[in-house]
Amino acid sequence: MNSVTIFGLGPMGQAMARVLLAKDYSVTVWNRTAARAADVVDAGAKLAASPRDALAASKLVILSLTDYQAMYDVLGTSTGDLAGKDLVNLSSDTPDRTREAAAWANAHQARFLTGGVMVPAPLVGTEASFIYYSGPREILEAHEATLRILGTPRYVGVEPGLAQLYYQAQLDVFLTTLSSVLHATALVGSAGVTAAQFLPEVLGTLRLTDTIIGAPETANQIDSGVHPGALSTTTMMGATADHIVGTSEAAGIDLLLPRAVQSHYHRAIAAGHGRDNWTSLIEVIRSRG
Repeated sequence: MNSVTIFGLGPMGQAMARVLLAKDYSVTVWNRTAARAADVVDAGAKLAASPRDALAASKLVILSLTDYQAMYDVLGTSTGDLAGKDLVNLSSDTPDRTREAAAWANAHQARFLTGGVMVPAPLVGTEASFIYYSGPREILEAHEATLRILGTPRYVGVEPGLAQLYYQAQLDVFLTTLSSVLHATALVGSAGVTAAQFLPEVLGTLRLTDTIIGAPETANQIDSGVHPGALSTTTMMGATADHIVGTSEAAGIDLLLPRAVQSHYHRAIAAGHGRDNWTSLIEVIRSRG
């Protein structure tokens, strides 16, 4: 029987344990709060008495922790047991901390693969689930059949920080979108419009955004640095950004998000991109200055 060890039993770790158990894997788990293991133990997982016992149970060790510091906190007293293990860290942190973690694991004769799970816990193991991986490809290939149970693997390169960079970039889009939807809902709410009335209207805008982002010319303009403003210009869209700030101010709601967007247009226009397409904002976003 194939065996896997999972460290961390938050919603994501529990979801991974359940889908592996459903595929008849031998799953050993460890969590700092042992009570969190009750449900997956009832489902057939084995609760290790210590991190050392958990490491001894499997060659493949999956970490689903709060951050990378938690990996050191959990495994720091068992570094002598890491030799020969394949660590797949699916926790969230910065690319720099990921690189440091890979070096730490390698120094203790373990192999290290970075991962970023791109769905919430309820979707782990479904067709919608996919996971970015980076690090030595041979680790992914050795365990691909197992890792594919959790979600479709998307390998992005050998550099350990790349998967985390993709993960954070995707969440950048996701979190900003959620905040913008809430801001827009608050904006119309200032006139008594309910979320139930407004949110269905937002879906059309999101579909339009999907079409614009997916158009080949969008990526071509960003990559080439050539931003023809045949259909819209930064000046025109910047005026809209100004209007959104003004409307938000009059409504008495938070201004931080619309002002951040407005600043991109103002700086792009100041840099000479007034007649260029909105994609020219990338030129000022790439530099804090």
